[in-house]
Amino acid sequence: MNVPHERVRAQIEAILQSWGMAPDLLQTTVEAMIETDLLGVDSHGISMLMTYEKRYRDGSLKLQARPRIEKQTACTALVDGGAGLGHPVSAFAMNLAVDKAKDAGVGIVGVRNSHHFGAAGVYARIAARRGAIGMVTSATRGVTMVPTRGAAPVLGTNPLAFAAPAKRHPPFVLDMATTTTAAGKVKVYDLNDRQLPAGWVLDAKGQPVTDAKEGFDIVFNRPDGGLSPLGGTAEMASAKGYGLAMMVHILGGTLVGSSFSPIRNRTQKPGDPDDIGHFFMAIDPNAFRPPGAFEDDLDAVIDVLHATPAADPAKPVLVAGDPEEAERRRRLAEGIPIPASLDTLIRGICERSGAAYLLG
Repeated sequence: MNVPHERVRAQIEAILQSWGMAPDLLQTTVEAMIETDLLGVDSHGISMLMTYEKRYRDGSLKLQARPRIEKQTACTALVDGGAGLGHPVSAFAMNLAVDKAKDAGVGIVGVRNSHHFGAAGVYARIAARRGAIGMVTSATRGVTMVPTRGAAPVLGTNPLAFAAPAKRHPPFVLDMATTTTAAGKVKVYDLNDRQLPAGWVLDAKGQPVTDAKEGFDIVFNRPDGGLSPLGGTAEMASAKGYGLAMMVHILGGTLVGSSFSPIRNRTQKPGDPDDIGHFFMAIDPNAFRPPGAFEDDLDAVIDVLHATPAADPAKPVLVAGDPEEAERRRRLAEGIPIPASLDTLIRGICERSGAAYLLG
């Protein structure tokens, strides 16, 4: 079924409220989650509530936690997320990075001791809306990526997002996992009972798995097999995806002093926070160009890309961010798709938490 975005927003808010999240932190989280669903990133919006419930009930997620600056300079800062959900601290950190960029030309803010923050592109877009170039990377809790030549997962999906403001066009927004697909997309295919594309998930022998339920089990439950790095196979340059994933972790995990999941999992006790790290960078184009010149040039570049002859006239050439903007317009008008299996899971959360069920 398709549900009007206002009802999806109200449902997320009701559940977070029933868990006792502070009103201001709740609103920031709801805005990030509903924006994620509107953009069509179904793996990282309302469908994450099952994971958040598990963390909340096992005591590892502190819903009252507020961002706290531990140290800072004119253009850098390190922020402690307090073991709270990643949405509030990430919005805080990116806005702080933009503030510093407006003063110093560049701002870099690292976050440690956080949890899952949703879709990285939501925070890169914050920078673009404020006239800055934004880049986001994040460490992950899950261990899902099988490195090139490997048989067992070691890294996560390790997301990377980049946004740049234009003037006539929407911002250029690249938001990607460094695996061939995000783990959450395997979850979405399982929820919708759809066959997985070959190459997304590999078994312990490196063979592709297309059954969504088996793929979900491999990615989320089994110790061997997992997601392929971006590129899929060694012959298709999966080492590039593997290398990008390491770059993302170095910035989003190692630099800020947050955990590396295979190491953390050896010692993490029930109730211990995940200690996920994030990295946010903002660049003020006006530090390099006269005001408006960067945006004008980016518009011209996008015009050229859009004018590229298409292999299939029915499928014109797009730039990063175009599909999400189109999906956002469609979902604002037609609602957000909620598969029956997800609806059942949300009903269960409502029953356990005492929150009103609002989707139906």
